Amino acid sequence: MCIQAFPADVAITDGQQSMPGPGVVDVGQLDGNVGLAAGAILEATTPSSCCLILFTENDTSSLTDSQKVLKAWQRQQPAAVFQVVVGNKDTNVTQSFSQLIPRARHVRRLSRCTVVMVVSHNPSFLGDFAEWSLRGRLLVWASRLMVVTRLTLPEISTLLSTHFTFSMMNAIFLNSLRGRFQVFSHLPYTAMGPRVVQAGYWTPTVGLTVTEGHSIFQEKFSNFYGARLNVTALPYGPYWEERHESDNATNYSGTDYLTLAAIATSLNFTVHVLPTSSWTEVMRFVAERKAFFAPVIHTVLAQRLEKIDFSVVYEMSPIGFSMATPTLEARWQALYYPLSNIVWAATLLALLLVPICFYILMKKIGDTSEGRSGKLGVASVFLDMMGMLLGQSLLHHMPNTSSSRILVTAWLVFAVILGSAYSGNLTASLTLPKYPARPETLPQLVDAVDRITMPPYGEEFRNYFAKSGSPVFQKLARLIDIVPSLLEGQLQASKLDQGHLDNQRYQRLSIAETFTQPDGRELLYIGRESIMPGEAAWPLPHDAPYASVINRLLMAVNEGGLYEHWGDELLFKVKQKSRTMHKLSHPDQDPTVDSPPSLTIIHMQGAFMVLILGCGLAVLAFTGEVLLV
Repeated sequence: MCIQAFPADVAITDGQQSMPGPGVVDVGQLDGNVGLAAGAILEATTPSSCCLILFTENDTSSLTDSQKVLKAWQRQQPAAVFQVVVGNKDTNVTQSFSQLIPRARHVRRLSRCTVVMVVSHNPSFLGDFAEWSLRGRLLVWASRLMVVTRLTLPEISTLLSTHFTFSMMNAIFLNSLRGRFQVFSHLPYTAMGPRVVQAGYWTPTVGLTVTEGHSIFQEKFSNFYGARLNVTALPYGPYWEERHESDNATNYSGTDYLTLAAIATSLNFTVHVLPTSSWTEVMRFVAERKAFFAPVIHTVLAQRLEKIDFSVVYEMSPIGFSMATPTLEARWQALYYPLSNIVWAATLLALLLVPICFYILMKKIGDTSEGRSGKLGVASVFLDMMGMLLGQSLLHHMPNTSSSRILVTAWLVFAVILGSAYSGNLTASLTLPKYPARPETLPQLVDAVDRITMPPYGEEFRNYFAKSGSPVFQKLARLIDIVPSLLEGQLQASKLDQGHLDNQRYQRLSIAETFTQPDGRELLYIGRESIMPGEAAWPLPHDAPYASVINRLLMAVNEGGLYEHWGDELLFKVKQKSRTMHKLSHPDQDPTVDSPPSLTIIHMQGAFMVLILGCGLAVLAFTGEVLLV
């Protein structure tokens, strides 16, 4: 129902009696065939719960016809009446429409069903209404527009064919010239091209008659009859990809292009891709209706809705970040990592205490016989214990007492357990080294880097994040820097300590194509946590009358599993092509055979450093011995 809250220059009527306001005349008991004709059409084509929004001008004939139409509105439903004063030098028609159209749109949005009726016999007035109703977003396809006029057929044809509101929206003209009541509508797509057709007529004796093969409010977008529609997009794999052939032809592929091709086949139209230079231009072409839509994935953002509408959400397009995969750092402590600090400290303490205990025990029992190294001393005992710990030697002179042998046996068992554990962990740490920590979440990202890149369309995301109340998003907005393309951003991320923000699927495709080594290692990784979930849809002009048709077919493609199937198939082909290129560039390498990883100097530098350190100490000892002799 209509919401009865209007300004002083608007009148409300319930079909039986009216509440006149300034500039609106009382309906009274007037009657006329134009009202009967309009009432018959509304009775046959609209639900009884619909609300009537009526626009009229202040000339006598238009007011008379408006009164007759209101007299026929016998549905006990309120109607909103807007009168535009024309011909008064003190009144600006443009200003009147700019004030009245938003109020009428408010009525339409709060009503379940709306019929907009315009009564005028002035082509200029009707043209102004068409322009301002389009600019003020008064109509959608679900709302129906009826123009009641006495213009000639050539004038009606001109209005129907030149104004988007009359030609593309759900609109009809009721022509009441010379007592004949004919219904005309414009069909933009027929087998014979755009046409103005007579959808029906009304006579007092027969009533409403619908022309065979037509309907009063006819669906205009179920079949485009091979028409060529303008769309706009830029390469954005794997959704939309372009390949330029040698004959200057352009071939398209990608999940969204295949979806567009399926919709084009179903609706019987061909596609002309308008050349564009930026994503800003893509959005502008859609907003200005130069393009029917942009058949490439776009994240639904609040600021974008100010310029365009979106189709039904058919894909979740999470925005994530990529960074350079951390590499092994040169760490001389490789030999130290297999054991914890406490184990090393306990081992050192045992290495100090056990030789002392063994020496004291041997001294107490009087076993001070000479070994190969000479007389028993603390240094010789320490060297023997160190040799047993490293698994290199035993005591050259075994003690005769049981207590000493028990101590040696315990030390040997300890050495075997410690040596096995150390060698096992050392092998594991060398072959499966621990990589440095890497950012996986948004808070970690903004704390770890000083710069984050995005493609040109990232300007909208930067503004979106800047307006957020989250301190993390605000910091992210300050770090974002715009680069020409995804490839440029990922190249910088692979060489510098920074990240790149973009669609996750798009980034995975780029990594598979460009940033994967022949052995399968990826130079970039995708963070585990997405920045935002990213509901994705196709951009459409505001209140596009064909939106419902596009939405229905988009959902059919999605629910049939075709969209995901095409995406998986394209990614498989890219990986297959990448493997083929790697095989051609490395013909001696068999990718099917997994060879054990080779240990590099990064892994083994600890051993070499111990060797160098030992050689240095030996040189110092040798120098001291020479000087003391």
